[in-house]
Amino acid sequence: MAASLKVLGLMSGTSLDGLDLALVNITEANDGLHYEIVAAETIEYDQKRRDELANANLLSGEKLFELHHKFGVFLGESSLNFLQKHQLSCDLIASHGHTVFHQPANGFTTQIGHGADIAAIAGITTVCDFRSLDVASGGQGAPLVPIGDELFFGMYDYCLNLGGIANISCKVKNSRIAFDICPVNMALNYLANSGGLKYDAEGKLAAAGKLNTTLFDKLNALEFYRKPYPRSLGAEWFNEYFLPIINSSTGTLNDKLHTITQHIAYQISQALTLAGNNPNTTALITGGGAKNKFLIQKIQEKTTVKIIVPDVKIIDFKEALIFALLGYLRINNNKNTLASVTGAKKDSVGGAVYLMT
Repeated sequence: MAASLKVLGLMSGTSLDGLDLALVNITEANDGLHYEIVAAETIEYDQKRRDELANANLLSGEKLFELHHKFGVFLGESSLNFLQKHQLSCDLIASHGHTVFHQPANGFTTQIGHGADIAAIAGITTVCDFRSLDVASGGQGAPLVPIGDELFFGMYDYCLNLGGIANISCKVKNSRIAFDICPVNMALNYLANSGGLKYDAEGKLAAAGKLNTTLFDKLNALEFYRKPYPRSLGAEWFNEYFLPIINSSTGTLNDKLHTITQHIAYQISQALTLAGNNPNTTALITGGGAKNKFLIQKIQEKTTVKIIVPDVKIIDFKEALIFALLGYLRINNNKNTLASVTGAKKDSVGGAVYLMT
């Protein structure tokens, strides 16, 4: 294994906020792997790009592959501009891409943003398509972050990410498990957008609303929440099952935001039981939802687990950091996907590599 590599991690999430870039120095020592986030930033998507990505699932095969190429060019140019802006260099780019289809039950998952375009434009070896091998091996292809929770954040009992979708990882009987819990920013931002806002800052609108018990009960009755782990969510499920319940519900925007926040907090509290549920148990919370003060308040009210919100760099860039780690592990031929998390036949070394010499 290369003892030290500078890896640029790229993450485009389901919340459609923008592209997260984190240059990470990963080093190996006797006590394991260590990281330093050297520089990081988010490139916010304009409305045109947000719409392109949100509607990519509706494109013809030809147009989807055209967007796959165009988004790859954008990722490559963004990587190059980021490195030049910060006067930095890196050994490797690790890109999650943007998920368009995620249907592990049907044997496929699709993240656009072609690694070949990234590598060719940036002139740097690129790893991408981290999920497909696991799906082909019978797994969910998600979540992928738990290997980073294990190697970088193992001091916490739970690692909870609140992005477009909430996912959690923890150790149960010395084996790390993880799964998607419920929509978070996909739902909250959808409602905020309907009111002409990008998002509900700090959950202030939700805090001003009231609980709609009918909506709350309908959301909690969704079949997905009764499925055992491993389980994963995608935009298809959100659009087919979650959105119709929201759209058919009556009430004010604030009441809907309040109710969905309560729903999210409730579902998370149910997940925060697998590795202990007492004041000595800790949960690290990252992702954009960690900045939603009302949501964090409601989660803490529903559990005795101690909620820990880290510094803003970890909140914003934990996923980009861990995809840098996934790339580091892939290029060194070390496992980066855990079968105990995804339900695959066995652990794997996922990721397609586009080598630049």
